[in-house]
Amino acid sequence: MERKYNDLIGDILKRSGDDMEVEGKGKPLPKNYLEMDLYQNFQKIAKDAGFLPEWLKLQKEITSLIHSCTIEEDLIIINEKIEKYNIICPPPFQKSKITMETLEKEKRNW
Repeated sequence: MERKYNDLIGDILKRSGDDMEVEGKGKPLPKNYLEMDLYQNFQKIAKDAGFLPEWLKLQKEITSLIHSCTIEEDLIIINEKIEKYNIICPPPFQKSKITMETLEKEKRNW
């Protein structure tokens, strides 16, 4: 007797009646799926699902804090968040710390 499956999962599939050799099962791939590499496909799927990287979430939080900043104590919290942001974001997007003198300029930059 020739065995079609040689492993435990194959035996389970055989007992369940699932035929692994049927072609065309499942959804067809999108036309542009093979034009992108794996990382580009991941980025598109993540973006479509509403996923934001942690550094972008932090950037939005820092922006709102900068626009509502009025006192020196607020700057301490903002600069701590900027340090964390600089650690996790890509190097071209890193930002410098903020002072009361540069606050108005940074409101336009962020």
